[in-house]
Amino acid sequence: MWKRLCLILLSAASVGALSACVVAPARPGYVHDADRDGVPNGYDRDRDNDGTPNRYDDRPRNPYRR
Repeated sequence: MWKRLCLILLSAASVGALSACVVAPARPGYVHDADRDGVPNGYDRDRDNDGTPNRYDDRPRNPYRR
């Protein structure tokens, strides 16, 4: 009985760990918003939300670099 319980718990834990690794494909109509400010990246003037506009930002997708 203990072996069966351990096996069930181990398999449940491994399924939970693997489910976090699955990447869902892009859905039709889905708009990417990297900084989650509500403005899609195509229209966002500050994509990484670091306070520097994209045209003056050396790395507009990296919030830690200006």
